[in-house]
Amino acid sequence: MSLAIISPGKNPDVWIKEFKALAPDLDLEVYPEITQPEKVEYVFLWQHPEGILSDFPNLKLISSMGAGVDHILRDKSIPSSIPIVRIVDEKLTFSMTNYVVMAVLNYHRQTARYQMNQTKKVWDMSCPELDVAVGVMGVGALGKDVMDKLHSMGFPVVGFGFSEKTDFEYPYYTKDKLDEFLKEVNVLVCLLPLTPDTENILNTQLFEKCSPNTYLINVARGKHLVEDDLIKALDDGHLSGAMLDVYREEPLPKDHPFWENWKIAMTPHIASVTNPQAAAPQVIENIKRIRESRELVNVVNRTRGY
Repeated sequence: MSLAIISPGKNPDVWIKEFKALAPDLDLEVYPEITQPEKVEYVFLWQHPEGILSDFPNLKLISSMGAGVDHILRDKSIPSSIPIVRIVDEKLTFSMTNYVVMAVLNYHRQTARYQMNQTKKVWDMSCPELDVAVGVMGVGALGKDVMDKLHSMGFPVVGFGFSEKTDFEYPYYTKDKLDEFLKEVNVLVCLLPLTPDTENILNTQLFEKCSPNTYLINVARGKHLVEDDLIKALDDGHLSGAMLDVYREEPLPKDHPFWENWKIAMTPHIASVTNPQAAAPQVIENIKRIRESRELVNVVNRTRGY
């Protein structure tokens, strides 16, 4: 039996080191040089080639290399009988929250405006702070922590999601009340899981319902955003700006219009990066549980998409 690491474009060395330290008797195979596919019982994935898991006739467990699993669920060739698990790490939450707080504060204190003024040698002390009400789309572990931290700083926070919630401590709207949610906020943070319901949700129809000059922060998935619609919304004034960490194509092509748009701040998908030292033990623990026929941890609900 073996664990196959399949992560095209990513250097697997740090994962190999961690797995060998935790489970020295576990055989490892690394894509694309998997020599004995019939012995692979566990796979550790990120952006795997669609259909490749069919090469492993004895597969028992699929583990995502991060918190997101949309890259796995889009592969319809995976049998429903094989469990999928994901990584849950407090450091992921810590990093994501810090990133979103940074983005909100940059908008609140108008960092982009002052940086532009510096290039023009303009001294403008008017309106040094903007009033901010933050709407968080997706209020799972990450979204809830973002709301907690922003609330503690004195910012009004409002949540949005696709499931009903009782006794949620902040104002919360479900999908049938999206219009009401958008009217309550002027900073929109997307932390939704990527599902058929949420793909392309950041589009012209949504932007036109936003409060004028709403600021967008997308740290979820690139496919949440219709990129041409964002540019149109910025040109039309529905949005005042955006901070993006995720894109439909990564790395972002050199000729992409986002590079030249001063209203868009960009980072290269680094808001929250999986920590191998925290993640590898979770993978090994689930392998042990599979062998012992025990309940797995951090199992993905395929219907919900997370």
